[in-house]
Amino acid sequence: MDTRGSGILLHITSLPSRFGIGDMGPGAYAFADFLQSSGQGFWQVLPVNPTQMIHGNSPYSAISAFAGNTILISLEQMVSDGLLAEEDMGDVPDFPNDQVDYAGVTTYKQRVLETAARKFRSNTARRPDYDRFVSSSAHWLDDYARFLVLKGKFENAVWSDWPSEYRDRQPEAMRRTDKDFADSIESIRFQQFVFYSQWTTLREYCNSHGIRIIGDIPIYVNYDSPDVWTHPARFKLNESRKPVSVAGVPPDYFSETGQLWGNPVYNWKVMQENRYSWWVDRLAHNLFLFDLVRIDHFRGLVAFWEVPSGEKTAKNGKWMPVPTADFLDTLQSKFPELPVIAEDLGEITPDVYEIMDRYGFPGMKVLLFAFGDDPWKNPYAPHNHVPNSVVYTGTHDNNTVRGWFETEATKEDKGRLFNYIGRTVTAENVVWVYIDMAVRSVANWAIIPIQDILNLGADARMNRPSTAEGNWGWRLSPDALTRDVADRLRGITEETGRLAAVEQMQGR
Repeated sequence: MDTRGSGILLHITSLPSRFGIGDMGPGAYAFADFLQSSGQGFWQVLPVNPTQMIHGNSPYSAISAFAGNTILISLEQMVSDGLLAEEDMGDVPDFPNDQVDYAGVTTYKQRVLETAARKFRSNTARRPDYDRFVSSSAHWLDDYARFLVLKGKFENAVWSDWPSEYRDRQPEAMRRTDKDFADSIESIRFQQFVFYSQWTTLREYCNSHGIRIIGDIPIYVNYDSPDVWTHPARFKLNESRKPVSVAGVPPDYFSETGQLWGNPVYNWKVMQENRYSWWVDRLAHNLFLFDLVRIDHFRGLVAFWEVPSGEKTAKNGKWMPVPTADFLDTLQSKFPELPVIAEDLGEITPDVYEIMDRYGFPGMKVLLFAFGDDPWKNPYAPHNHVPNSVVYTGTHDNNTVRGWFETEATKEDKGRLFNYIGRTVTAENVVWVYIDMAVRSVANWAIIPIQDILNLGADARMNRPSTAEGNWGWRLSPDALTRDVADRLRGITEETGRLAAVEQMQGR
């Protein structure tokens, strides 16, 4: 974090493609080229784990902390790699270009991927690569595949409601599963092989063009997941393997009842006894995927809000300690550079900042939060930024800058903004004021959502927290990333001293 640079926040699902969702195909490579031509050194994405329609397709509510989301696989790339024939794709449905049709995409792609998996059984050319992947990923892949087929066998019941021999993973039950569902398990492994092959190739392309990828790790995992099924002792569960307590955040200025997330909380005593091996594996896995990672809700690694199961709100929870120093020292011994960005938004206590300072983790400065009160004291206002931080105009959970100005900002908010910058602005030009503030900040890195670079309104918002439907669907127009946009972005990047480090990474 000791050099200045900038980048763009854009999730894979939002890329253009003809298959109803952004993927790791031509649209991803075209975006990497745009990043390079516009002088950007970072591409930040959201989690790439498998999403579920039952959880609103949220990438922060995945079924696995290790598996990849197979609807992000590029069918075009599979054709190029000889894993699929053009005719195998059949008639591609008439998907919309501006929104992800998760249900339609999942149905269509799953059918095509199953076809590819059947054909792969006779593919001897790629078999050594596949066998190496299966062997190196066995610590999570085998149980992920078993989990999915057993979810099907037991009509999607939560794993703790399965017959006890499957719930408790008795060896004979696992052997029976492997035998009875051999073809399905092989298909799941194959699809993960394709995902990771394509992701590795895409990351190598980005790195070779001087672009580093910033990934995202949600702090918690879903209860109904192979992560908890496989390692129940590492979570606070009872004798029936149901959660004793769940995660959330306490009441605050924004919510008098707090937020009840429902994820199982970690049993940090057991984690410590195991020298945090699950977390070590998880971080190693993510650093294979990404160059750096943002840890969502970082404050939960210092102390976490624990709510007894059965509570209807988060009000009756309590703060519980984490062996933070021992945990982070262990991670640092395995990953000396520990390339972590701490998501430190919301109510953050001094002990969290102390830990961030001790380990050198940069925090986040979100400019959309800068003018809700007195900017002189507001930590998000540019004059209060520090070099070891990442400045954003907004995040995936915020409105776009233009959308905020048009639909959310009060007269007082606008007045504070106008006083701060010394002039009035309109909905048409406010976004480049925010981009200018971001890239001129002393924060070493500036990350701008693509929606703001394109001056889009509230309709382009990615997520509305606390709403269950209508999120995560926005997609980039195929003709949006013009030469003019790249040149304007490159110009302001160069003016603010952020281009030199990027060009050095790009070998210029």
